[in-house]
Amino acid sequence: MADEKRASTDSSKAGANHTEVHDGARQAAAERGHAATDQFGQSLVQFDPKAEARLCRKLDLYIVPTVSLLYLFCFIDRANIGNAKIAGLEKDLGMKGYDYNILLSIFYISYILFEIPSNVMCKWVGPGWFIPAISLAFGIVSLCTAFVHTFPQAAGVRFVLGIFEAGMMPGIAYYLSRWYRRAELTFRLSLYIVMAPMAGAFGGLLASGILTLDSVGSIKGWRMIFAVEGIITIGLSIIAFFTLTDRPETARWLTQEEKDLAISRLKSERVATTEVLDRMDTKKLLKGITSPVTMSTAFMFLLNNITVQGLAFFAPTIVRTIYPDRSTITQQLYTVPPYVVGGFFTLALPLLSWRLDTRQIIIIMTAPLVIVGYSMFLGSTNPSVRYGATFLLSSSIFAVGPLSNSQVSANVVSDTARSSAIGLNVMMGNVGGLISTWSYLPWDGPNYHIGNGLNLAACCTTLLVATAALFWMKWDNKRREGLSVEEELAGMSREEIQDLDWKHPGFRWKP
Repeated sequence: MADEKRASTDSSKAGANHTEVHDGARQAAAERGHAATDQFGQSLVQFDPKAEARLCRKLDLYIVPTVSLLYLFCFIDRANIGNAKIAGLEKDLGMKGYDYNILLSIFYISYILFEIPSNVMCKWVGPGWFIPAISLAFGIVSLCTAFVHTFPQAAGVRFVLGIFEAGMMPGIAYYLSRWYRRAELTFRLSLYIVMAPMAGAFGGLLASGILTLDSVGSIKGWRMIFAVEGIITIGLSIIAFFTLTDRPETARWLTQEEKDLAISRLKSERVATTEVLDRMDTKKLLKGITSPVTMSTAFMFLLNNITVQGLAFFAPTIVRTIYPDRSTITQQLYTVPPYVVGGFFTLALPLLSWRLDTRQIIIIMTAPLVIVGYSMFLGSTNPSVRYGATFLLSSSIFAVGPLSNSQVSANVVSDTARSSAIGLNVMMGNVGGLISTWSYLPWDGPNYHIGNGLNLAACCTTLLVATAALFWMKWDNKRREGLSVEEELAGMSREEIQDLDWKHPGFRWKP
């Protein structure tokens, strides 16, 4: 402990270098009641880079594959309705006019309503149990979609699907924040969010393959898509109950030294934090929701999801307007290549963010190509030009998912605030998803000027908001540098200091 005190003294002297401490101090930092930073937010502990790299490789191997597969089929179960639409769903259910848009909207109503409650429940129950449970539930609901025969039945199933899928994206983001440091988190989030564009590609291939079958049991046509994909989701969910570990302390596949390292690494980035997993607290929940960075990022994610979800639901329809004379299976296959490009950039941009330890600038970088893509849609009716534009759209829009969730996670302190911040971000994103369901209207086809114009406006607004937020963070960090930490914290108890969260004078925004 003497080393920790000496490090605290050094760090309080005008930003001296961090002092390396021995394993005993690191273990103390991993225990409850011990902070791993001084009052200025500077780490009291340094870590062996090789030991950290070994730990990260182990975390990547044990955690990321399971959550990635679950999210892949989460997104497939949500977006496969677009594949079913061009395979005869509307005709069989007697849908007309705006019925398809209504069917998409109903999903988002329940999704939005249950977003924050689901993430709070995820923290309370524990993500190791909660994530597999909701995955199992929406797999069952997806399977049930194969047996609907009327529009009201389909609407009811979609509403229930939204309830269970609401906790998936924010739950996994929150779960990964229990294991990875700020700079590492963005890329790990991308490893599962990349499943969104991959779901577009793989979902199109899978739907094409399924539709070549005569039947699955007594199920035929578009119903086979929901039946087969729902069964796969159920199987993966059952496996996840055995493979997901709730938190570092309960990980049987980590040694005690690795557990201490995992906990200390997280605490070393969180000013005034004495425990990584704090108790549920209303004040901290509100801190996560009311953070200026959370609110601005959530608004950007709303705008982004108008584009992302619109592309997911209407890509098959858009491709059909570009190549109306091709077969249904060929049209399904045309949706695959743009999503492959999207998957590449969904990994590449967060990887760049990880190396630079920045997110806001990368979010700004995602807008220009999308703006060009929608400008091409609006300015040309040439099939080759419009199909080329879909590649520009998918190149950037999916990367905002991991970047935005990582950004709100990096700019709060407590675990409780992190759960509500991520919940708000994803909730607002799905408000954008709800808007997207009305962006491509039947009478606006085949060129969809309203839908493409709305998406162009959303991308331009994202660029402006992201740039303004970046300058505000830099300005507020300079303002905080002029504060006296000792004077601001004078007379406060340890609990009161921890409740400050991002209002702590030693806290700095991380662009």
